[in-house]
Amino acid sequence: MLRWLIGGGREPQGLAEQSPLQTIGEEQTQNPYTELLVLKAHHDIVRFLVQLDDYRFASAGDDGIVVVWNAQTGEKLLELNGHTQKITAIITFPSLEACEEKNQLILTASADRTVIVWDCDTGRQVQKVSCFQSTVKCLALLQRLDVWLSGGNDLCVWNRKLDLLCKTSHLSDTGISALIEIPKNCVVAAVGKELIIFRLVAPTEGSLGWDILQVKRLLDHQDNILSLANVNDLSFVTGSHVGELIIWDILDWTVQACERNFWDPSPQLDTQQEIKLCQKPNDVSIHHFTWDEENVFVAVGRGLYVYNLQMKRVIACQKTAHDSNVLHVAKLPNRQLISCSEDGSVRIWELREKQQLAAEPVPTGFFNMWGFGRVNKQASHPVKKQQENATSCSLELIGDLIGHSSSVEIRSFTVRSKEVSKMFLYFEDHGLVTCSADHLIILWKNGERESELRSLKLFQKLEENGDLYLAV
Repeated sequence: MLRWLIGGGREPQGLAEQSPLQTIGEEQTQNPYTELLVLKAHHDIVRFLVQLDDYRFASAGDDGIVVVWNAQTGEKLLELNGHTQKITAIITFPSLEACEEKNQLILTASADRTVIVWDCDTGRQVQKVSCFQSTVKCLALLQRLDVWLSGGNDLCVWNRKLDLLCKTSHLSDTGISALIEIPKNCVVAAVGKELIIFRLVAPTEGSLGWDILQVKRLLDHQDNILSLANVNDLSFVTGSHVGELIIWDILDWTVQACERNFWDPSPQLDTQQEIKLCQKPNDVSIHHFTWDEENVFVAVGRGLYVYNLQMKRVIACQKTAHDSNVLHVAKLPNRQLISCSEDGSVRIWELREKQQLAAEPVPTGFFNMWGFGRVNKQASHPVKKQQENATSCSLELIGDLIGHSSSVEIRSFTVRSKEVSKMFLYFEDHGLVTCSADHLIILWKNGERESELRSLKLFQKLEENGDLYLAV
């Protein structure tokens, strides 16, 4: 077990006065993760983490290996070898209810154009499919229909025995990048800048087998869709390469709200103010988002933004949360958020409420945030008036976890409203797990809790050996 000294965090690139990056004091008193375990088993980039149960997780990446770990001790439990190229998708695969053996299964897809079912209790390769015409980029399990889907250049429907039930025609050379399940036996597939709605038709007395029908194409995005997820029973959300965030109705597939990243140089701008681009055009991509009952937490370029679903606007942001692009965000308990970036930094944030200052106008657009100068005072007066008594929030940095030496890589696939694979895992009793391009997995531990556990074990050992005498 390593115990790391908390300093002021990673130094910003360039001179401090030139960087708006928020830093944290030396103590980091609100950061509980002060101990770490470095886990080594992979020989290439680690892209996936998936939780198996309350004490185990699996990792996978570009070396084609799946490793099963003990989240409490960091012990390597199993190494699963079967793929010859990098792993491109991974999901948990629950056993059949009728099965006597309730072993934990996972499903992995690879660039070698195979999909394998693994038994994570024994390490056994249960079954393998090798009939794919392209690399499978995403997997989705539809438990209610008891089928699973594979997305590549086409969309395939499979049963638990890995029999192909039906498939679409060739959709795109770029392939399906993400899949989610929505009501009415439908799924949404992200293909380039399009969303395609498919309906699964189960066999009936009058039909011979399964079918999959293309119901609708949604063309509202202007660039490739990078993120797709269910956020509640009413909505799903998409984010694109050019910073578009769209909230969709999950039943009729219409746009509920939309925030776009473009700047219109309107005449309302004060011409005497210098207009500056604070970020490069390619720094506005929505790489990832997570959510809770009220908000969507969005990684945009180097920043973090909190979009409130009810108010349909941004209520908090950190324009420069990291020195480089934020690749992944995840929710922690107690209104906390964790983010990682290309430079390997991992930071913990807390969402706090604050009273909006009357003198500060609130931007009305999602991405009216790149610092294009101040709006005209007269033009902003109505906005200022409306927001004068409004309650907004802030994202406060409470922890800077320094451990990875390279880009923290991620791939995230979503089924229903629960993320099943990602580069962050949170165990209530065992801490955080992160993976990276440095081939490492780091298990971050609550230092105070670990110290108490060590003391307890020491006293128990002394008592067993008869070396502990309690005074009455």
